Amino acid sequence: NTWLVLRSTSMSAAKKRSVSSLDAAGPSDDAEEFLIDPSAAIDQSESDDSGSESEESHYSELESEPDTDEEDEELGLISEEETGSGPGLESESELEFESGSEPGLESGSELGLESGSEVIGDGEGNAEDEKGVGMNHREKGEVGTRRGKGEGLSKSWKEAEETDTSDEEEVRNTVGNIPLEWYEDYPHIGYDQDGRPVLRPAKGDELDEFLAKMDDPNYWRTVRDQASGKSVTLTDRELDMIQRIQQSEFPESGHNPYEPYVDFFTREKMLHPLSSGPEPKSRFIPSKWEHQKVVKLVHAIKMGWIKPRKKPERPKIYMLWSDTDKTEPPRHRMHIPAPKMKLPGHAESYNPPPEYLPTEDEIKEWNEADPEDRTTNFLPQKYNSLREVPAYPNFIQERFERCLDLYLCPRQRRMRVKVDPEDLIPKLPKPKDLQPFPTTEAIVYEGHASLVRCMSVEPLGQWLVSGSDDETLRLWEVVTGRCMGVVALPGKPLSLAFCPNSNLTLVAAAVDSSVFLINHGLGDRLLVSATDSTLSALEEPESTSSSSPPPVTWQLSTGEEHKRGFRVCLLHTKTVKQVVWHTKGDYFATVLADAAGSAVFIHQLSKRRSQNPFRKLKGSVQKVMFHPSRPFFFVATQTYVKVYNLVKQELTKKLQSGVKWISSMDIHPQGDNLIIGSYDKRLCWFDMDLSSKPYRIIRHHKQAIRQVCYHPHHPLFASCCDGAAVIVCHGMVYNDLMQNPLIVPVKLLRGHKTINNLGVTDCQFHPVQPWIFTAGADTTLRLYT
Repeated sequence: NTWLVLRSTSMSAAKKRSVSSLDAAGPSDDAEEFLIDPSAAIDQSESDDSGSESEESHYSELESEPDTDEEDEELGLISEEETGSGPGLESESELEFESGSEPGLESGSELGLESGSEVIGDGEGNAEDEKGVGMNHREKGEVGTRRGKGEGLSKSWKEAEETDTSDEEEVRNTVGNIPLEWYEDYPHIGYDQDGRPVLRPAKGDELDEFLAKMDDPNYWRTVRDQASGKSVTLTDRELDMIQRIQQSEFPESGHNPYEPYVDFFTREKMLHPLSSGPEPKSRFIPSKWEHQKVVKLVHAIKMGWIKPRKKPERPKIYMLWSDTDKTEPPRHRMHIPAPKMKLPGHAESYNPPPEYLPTEDEIKEWNEADPEDRTTNFLPQKYNSLREVPAYPNFIQERFERCLDLYLCPRQRRMRVKVDPEDLIPKLPKPKDLQPFPTTEAIVYEGHASLVRCMSVEPLGQWLVSGSDDETLRLWEVVTGRCMGVVALPGKPLSLAFCPNSNLTLVAAAVDSSVFLINHGLGDRLLVSATDSTLSALEEPESTSSSSPPPVTWQLSTGEEHKRGFRVCLLHTKTVKQVVWHTKGDYFATVLADAAGSAVFIHQLSKRRSQNPFRKLKGSVQKVMFHPSRPFFFVATQTYVKVYNLVKQELTKKLQSGVKWISSMDIHPQGDNLIIGSYDKRLCWFDMDLSSKPYRIIRHHKQAIRQVCYHPHHPLFASCCDGAAVIVCHGMVYNDLMQNPLIVPVKLLRGHKTINNLGVTDCQFHPVQPWIFTAGADTTLRLYT
């Protein structure tokens, strides 16, 4: 705005110089008379033959229409139709002509002439513009008075042009006095005189402005033109004007505010006034239509129908390489202030009401209760006056706990997710569609005097063997529940396993530090005798040249032990806690307790040979198993399951269980899936083709899991725990590798009793039927069908 004021001031100064140059040329007396009294010039022009008729018609038209063109007549302007000399003056030139400091002829640009135009005076005193620029009645009267003096007039014009010569001005924005914010969404900021859009100049950001401030020495005197959007450097003269305006002085340094007054108009009454009609009433009465329009707009603003456009504010300091200019504020306040402490009530008073005072029984109950179970941290007491109240002993402790709550308990508002509980339940098939699976208790096998610790089912499903802490081994017929035989053992059996070879009637029993191979003598007599002959024809173990004793010693049973069914005894250095057979029935493995590096041994029955497959084995070994069809050997430590290739003698895979202590393990008949149970009540299903981490973790049990097992033929698996519960699940493994296994719990079996925090100790599926056998601490075995 300051720059625009300076520009108008400089143009006024240029007009003053042009007028002074005309005065120096010495105008004629008639011209001076015209300047003082325009009526005289008009009268003189009327006497001229060439212009009398036009003037009379002109004034007649003015008298006929006094109201419509009143404002134009006061300014001394006429239109093209009134003059007939070409297009009228531009608005800017007309205003400059009327607002000049002195009357008289102005420079060529201020008379409305374009650059390059000339005024030619002929011998008769007529002036023509090459571009057809029209003149008002004052100019015509002046030209009439200067008839015959064209040389002096052209000379003065030439001197005026020499004093105020300038190049063609820059393109101006002609949109008028409107908010430039309307053009923010367009690439231009307005239009020039020819109607062409004025493009928006490039504008830098805060960084460019800072660099210009540091590098440009004229930065302090540079302002921005709001109309054109360009930067304008102020000159010394314009800076001097700004300083004078700030000091409440005149912009021009040589301006004299006390110049003598010059009366521009005559005091005599004109014969033909410009307007003789009275002022219309609409000139000084507000418009009612505008009033109604304003009332409607105000009402619309109050009702919220019209909202003002808010200009987004760009921060002065922002991230230069950020993707978004601004971040959305949170919808809610995330911080929640800590709740204030509860104000004291009647119970905290030094003189509480009688109903708040505790009785002796309440005092005794309060003293015997734990501090966490007490309703209050103190007992209300009564004192005669406030001076008798002692210091509160728990004051410092309660204040410290309050400080801990404020410091260690951050409070934050979280958006609640609205979820339908039914959507969280997985879409599983109904248990009726997944039959068959065991549902009903069919037979209870009774006969042991102590808890049954282990059991095993014969490969054909006809016989069942169980071992108890009463140091006996019992053989049962599955269908009838009869006890077919009892074998006394030299200790408590920890593990039992039927030989999977159907041609051998052998049972492996782990008792203390020995493993006994027992011929149970059930079934076909030919098989029983063939088993004895096979064992007696075994090769003698190769003698070793080393002086150290072998870790495992093979012994053939004789005498009384042979009559009871014992055939071979394998002596170990540590207690044997598991024995497991290979599917072909020639190899079996044992696990020793607290044996460190020599905890696992693999034995070959046909050659009576034992070997330790691992030189160094990290961790405490819990369970071992053979792969059903491939030469893989699974070793479960407390937290990991390692898979070894016995042919290549290398570690193939290491499974991370994520549990604290593995208790049991079993392999799917197809060999690609594995389940483990843990003492921390979790069952993990591993898909070994998918990942080394559990595919599914099941937390159905509330007590430690003792045993897990797969069914050899049906898609079933089960787990038992110390809570006397057996959970049977449907576990379907598909041949399509792109489809995940389907795991659905189908039945919860309860029948055993919990004794000494022990419930079900072992569980095994029937090899053919969808039945399950369970052994419990209540000295019984149960069959569910």
